Amino acid sequence: MSQPDAPPSGPDFRQGVALAELPAHGVLAGHVAGEAALLVRTADGLRIVGAHCTHYGAPLAEGRVEGDQVHCPWHHACFDLRTGAATGAPAFAPLPIWRVEVVHDTIYARDPVPFSPPAGRRWRAAPDEGQVRAPHASPRRILIIGGGAAGYAAARRLRDCGFDGAVTMLSADADPPCDRPNLSKDFLAGTAPAEWIPLQDAQAYRDQDIDLRLGCDVAAIDPAARIAHASQGEFAYDALLLATGAEPRRLALPGFDAGQVQVLRSLADARAIVEVAAEARHVAFVGAGFIGLEAAAALRARGLDVSVVAPEVIPLERVLGAQLGAHLAALHRAHGVALHLGRKPTRLEDGRLHLDDGTRLAAEVIIVGAGVVPRTRLAVAAGMHVEDGVMVDARLETSLPGHYAAGDVARYPHAGGSARVEHWVHAQRMGQRAADNMLGDQRAFDDVPFFWTQQYDLALRASGHLSGWDEVRMEGDPASGDFIARYARGGRLVAAAAAGRDRELLDLEAVLAAG
Repeated sequence: MSQPDAPPSGPDFRQGVALAELPAHGVLAGHVAGEAALLVRTADGLRIVGAHCTHYGAPLAEGRVEGDQVHCPWHHACFDLRTGAATGAPAFAPLPIWRVEVVHDTIYARDPVPFSPPAGRRWRAAPDEGQVRAPHASPRRILIIGGGAAGYAAARRLRDCGFDGAVTMLSADADPPCDRPNLSKDFLAGTAPAEWIPLQDAQAYRDQDIDLRLGCDVAAIDPAARIAHASQGEFAYDALLLATGAEPRRLALPGFDAGQVQVLRSLADARAIVEVAAEARHVAFVGAGFIGLEAAAALRARGLDVSVVAPEVIPLERVLGAQLGAHLAALHRAHGVALHLGRKPTRLEDGRLHLDDGTRLAAEVIIVGAGVVPRTRLAVAAGMHVEDGVMVDARLETSLPGHYAAGDVARYPHAGGSARVEHWVHAQRMGQRAADNMLGDQRAFDDVPFFWTQQYDLALRASGHLSGWDEVRMEGDPASGDFIARYARGGRLVAAAAAGRDRELLDLEAVLAAG
């Protein structure tokens, strides 16, 4: 995403700033000859880095500094202040950094420091002749099945770690990995430029030596031979990451096989909705989950008449609680969305959606958002342990050695049981950890889930596991756009959701991460 256009404020660090001007909290916003920058005091020195997150351009001065890391206030990406490296998704590009010099209690930004990947182990595709491979030596050929968040993040991480073996991604999609959260928000509303949607262009994959195969359906995995049989040939591997994600549930109702019934999961789905919506006046959503409500708001921005049908009386009550769910319902009604809550569709006939109370809704387009199911067909056929997702251990390895799973398809150990999380950022971070572990790390994954939703002017962000809670403590009024909700189970904090309190949510996420 592009950086903000407003000229930076604060001191020019190239001209110098007195050490005494650095605030007690150790972060000062300024610029380096017009480029926005942050001066940060860490435990082992002073750092000057770029001031905006490389994901969506969020102001890092409003984020959280912890040790040598700075956390983005909007989408909780993380950067290393020593090197500028993006260490946690959803950011991948590094921050610019400058050399710091202190002269007579004045701090100066000197020359930019060229980025180099953080120091650490380097893996080779094969040992040099006569060299013995280490016991935890990396595989030479890594195959990633899936072109979504987890697969993309894993491929990037492998290269960032210095892995120089073969990295191949097999994606059934016709489009390269994209910014999927944007599909139900700005892209559907028509306010996001098309160039924002791909996570990177085709040339970047070539530059990174990532063999991305689009439109490539995988028929089967042979774990004994370590070969994947696909529509574009056979692909041998030493280690495999299954990142097939999840697919939308279809409703087996009369008339729901018509072309006007759509789902929203991929860029192709979003394009199809935009195409039919351009000729439509009425659209109906079946389901009132996050994607459905975001898309409803987006299509209202296009001026369409929007109806939402859902079996629950309060949307998202099970996830966010009654008060926040009721606020979302009121927000949509205030923007002209017709909510048919506590209702179910029965059939589609003659261009009208029939509900179980006899209501008939005009709808040239129907978008079904009835949840998703993990794509486990390949895992089942290969003999992996599957229970509502591919079961993995703490290192994200499946029941078959050398075969890993990450993202929406994976169920991992959590809180004495297991969890499968359907959040984009979480999937990316799982992909990153799986890549680390394929290269010899032994680190467990139990990151705090994070997601955000944008509906009209409400930007709601949430951290933690929003399931199984038994108490909600609300501070502030949702109608004001400035509030935080804390979710507890047995008196213990398990999640939080907030608007207008980004730093407070980051602090609570740190508490959750500490257990």
